[in-house]
Amino acid sequence: MATPTPILKVTDLETVFSTHRGITKAVDKVSFEIYPGETMAIVGESGSGKSVTSLSVMRLINTPPGRIAGGKAIFQSEKFGEVDLFQLPDKQMQQIRGNEISMIFQEPMSSLNPVYTCGKQVAEVLLLHTKLSEKEAKERTIQLFEMAKLPRPEKIYDAYPHEISGGQKQRVMIAMAMACEPSILIADEPTTALDVTVQARMLQLIDELRVKENTAVLFITHDLGVVAEIADRILVMYKGKLVEQGKVLDIFTNPQHPYTKGLLACRPKLSAKPQSILPTVSDFMVEDEQGNITERQKQVYEPSLVDVVNGYVNTVTGIKQKQENSQKPPLLQVENLKVYFPIKKGLFARTTDYVKAVDGVSFEVQPGETIGLVGESGCGKTTLGRTLLRLIEPTEGRIIFDGRDIAQLNSEELRKSRRNFQMIFQDPYASLNPMHTVGEAIMEPMRVHKLYASDKERRGKAMELLEKVGLLPEHFQRYPHEFSGGQRQRISIARALALQPKCIICDESVSALDVSVQAQVLNLLNKLKQEFQMTYIFITHDLSVAKYMSDRILVMSKGQIVESGTPEQLYRNPQQEYTRTLISAIPKGEPEDIIAAQQKRDAIKAGAMSSSEF
Repeated sequence: MATPTPILKVTDLETVFSTHRGITKAVDKVSFEIYPGETMAIVGESGSGKSVTSLSVMRLINTPPGRIAGGKAIFQSEKFGEVDLFQLPDKQMQQIRGNEISMIFQEPMSSLNPVYTCGKQVAEVLLLHTKLSEKEAKERTIQLFEMAKLPRPEKIYDAYPHEISGGQKQRVMIAMAMACEPSILIADEPTTALDVTVQARMLQLIDELRVKENTAVLFITHDLGVVAEIADRILVMYKGKLVEQGKVLDIFTNPQHPYTKGLLACRPKLSAKPQSILPTVSDFMVEDEQGNITERQKQVYEPSLVDVVNGYVNTVTGIKQKQENSQKPPLLQVENLKVYFPIKKGLFARTTDYVKAVDGVSFEVQPGETIGLVGESGCGKTTLGRTLLRLIEPTEGRIIFDGRDIAQLNSEELRKSRRNFQMIFQDPYASLNPMHTVGEAIMEPMRVHKLYASDKERRGKAMELLEKVGLLPEHFQRYPHEFSGGQRQRISIARALALQPKCIICDESVSALDVSVQAQVLNLLNKLKQEFQMTYIFITHDLSVAKYMSDRILVMSKGQIVESGTPEQLYRNPQQEYTRTLISAIPKGEPEDIIAAQQKRDAIKAGAMSSSEF
């Protein structure tokens, strides 16, 4: 049997960026190959070079400041034969890009054009690369939207990006990438903004395309549970270098590099008991000034005596604090909250119906409590979170925060109240001003609320916050575009913490973070909760994170809370079919699940091969 030819063979890829501090090597001598019908995952921390590797293959590196400094990318093109993508003329590369090699980008809001409807943008790809008429392109686009499980596909065809949820925007991007049935599909964090049920559907869709069209999939993600379900092989990247590669089961059961061991250990597991401190990559490895990595002798993280005394681990202390909090009045009371958006039609834009985004929601939050809010994309989680801060005006109902009804406050009173009630937004790129340095972004709320005596003190506090969320003081002078998606989210978290609020609404605040940084941020949020009796409303589609972080979980569906309870109650004995569906769709990432997923994928592939023979 002849050895198959790789559809793409990358050799010694080097990508560098010129900055005022000199040359930064983002990708350093990376080599890999991917075969038709294979799914290969690239994993690593935010800023490790995962996305830059994929953008280099697509020739989408902005020059300047970036450039491909060396290497080859040999691609077997249907149209041009064997070509080196790095040497190809721009005109030929444009014909390959989006047609033979397609990409799902990490941030759908910055990838979709805000002045065109979602349908027009997908249809444009079909009109550019195929011979379909405008009518046929529209029909195919609606078909792709149905495949991507978008609700009301005909309406979303005519909707603008700002009119749909973050998860729905990501599904539009997936539909766009799948439009021309490419030879290679590069998926850069394609399921980050999706809830678990839609994520399961998207992974199934990508796998169906892989089998049906023998498409090679290059899957970039920080979610190791997803990797376990979809990938054949894994590449592990750290600071631009490839540190380990191998088959999925081998990597998960017998990782060789200390960095890989750290990545696998620091993700919250459904099967494990909730713990107050997650291990991080630094617990597994030591790096010297030359970048040489050695493994720590003590690999299992054990909390120090200080941690135990402070109550991060001591469950007795935790129980005592909960009892004290339960005797206090609720910090937040929500009573029969409704948010209806009118649907207008006709020449005079008459209201014909309403979208009931939040429909009669009531709950209480105690001081120092973490409430997890979970549900599918479009269920009303984010709308509820924004309405609590009156970023969206409620249609009906009461929001009592710290004894005051937020729904009745005037604009000045509302502005003052927001010092104690902050939000970490889902899309870090859209929530940071591209014209301001990150230092300015963090200092601005301190100035508005007149915290600290001078800008010198505010500057010191901003740098301290940057370090707390895993960034460096020198990042103070940089702009948002100079950071990766995960790093931008950490900046948003630092800005929310700047005012030391009583309550923070975390809207998918760790969804853009890789597992190691996610562990650091979750540890930080838990530590702040203990230090300042912080209260969180934690909106997430990651049920593993919700279980780890929450004292109670509220399950939302179609604008209503359908079930609530402690994490253990919901996971061990869910009462609603909707909750059971959510839990069953979670990627587990355990060895037995990897074996089962691999057997299923092999069976599908074998079935596809046998059917094609006849």
